[in-house]
Amino acid sequence: IIGMLGNMFIGLVNCSEWVKNQNISLADFIFTCLAISRISQLSALLFESFTMALSLHLHFNYTLAKSITALWRITNHLATWLATCLSIFYLLKIAHFSNSLFLWLKLRMNRVFLMILVLSLFFLILDFLLLEGFNDFYLQACIIDEYNVTIYIDERKTLFVETLTLLSLTYSLPIVLSLTSLLLLFLSLVRHIRNLQLNSMGSRDSSTEAHKRAIKMVMSFLFLFLVHCVSTQVTNWIFLIFWNNKFAKFAMLALYVFPS
Repeated sequence: IIGMLGNMFIGLVNCSEWVKNQNISLADFIFTCLAISRISQLSALLFESFTMALSLHLHFNYTLAKSITALWRITNHLATWLATCLSIFYLLKIAHFSNSLFLWLKLRMNRVFLMILVLSLFFLILDFLLLEGFNDFYLQACIIDEYNVTIYIDERKTLFVETLTLLSLTYSLPIVLSLTSLLLLFLSLVRHIRNLQLNSMGSRDSSTEAHKRAIKMVMSFLFLFLVHCVSTQVTNWIFLIFWNNKFAKFAMLALYVFPS
């Protein structure tokens, strides 16, 4: 709830500025879309937690479970790709590299983000096609008794692993792009601080301190992003078989950290 309220505040501030100025910057547009997607993502997680904790028979209802899975996948997909856009935006806007490819991308920033959004839409469609097969497997396992579910999983293990592997691969591209962008931004900031110190501006100079704070923010973002990505993959792989295990529930709890 705190995470949703924080994201609502970001969205409302940006929307009010948009209405007042009749214009919105690329950064504010990404922030607003990211806030909306994270509110939806946290709402889906919160609803799923309530249905799991209060009424398991409701959670195992075919239509409801399918809807929750689809909503979670859409919101998580959008939030992950928008976070990737934000990472790339910071890299192109703040970092300084003399590489020709970097300069070419920097001059065509709007086109870069348009291509990223088109690519994310393609992967979202692919996710849905894969998810249809996975949902049938998951929900069939939910409605049969505990003894038979082990037999059923053993029989369909190959299909289960193949589908989850493909879903994990579609999820890996935005993660790689985000991590690469954040690491390059980190290296650029570190190099800039060294240049400032070599020019005898001193470690206490306001510009140097600002860059040090930026490095801390980048590293905290990177850490939380990694926690979220790992917990998402762990939850996908172990939740079906060990849904009542404490470790599975802890992994699910970790999903709340990053969007909050």
